[in-house]
Amino acid sequence: MDTPGNWRKSSYSGPGDGNSCVEIAQSPTHAFVRDSKTPATATLTFPPAAFTTFLHALKPAHSTVTDFARLRG
Repeated sequence: MDTPGNWRKSSYSGPGDGNSCVEIAQSPTHAFVRDSKTPATATLTFPPAAFTTFLHALKPAHSTVTDFARLRG
């Protein structure tokens, strides 16, 4: 399996060091997701098509920062 290289944080990562979010890395064969607060722990790995489907499923339901903040509590 590929090893992730460049991790990217969401633009909604929060103030300060921006560690209140997930990070994503991509390779030609996988998409990787990890918690930005604990990057050394488990990483989720998806085939690109499955990750794309997942992202598209989230967008309509949580399309605004307000919606996302409400879900986070």
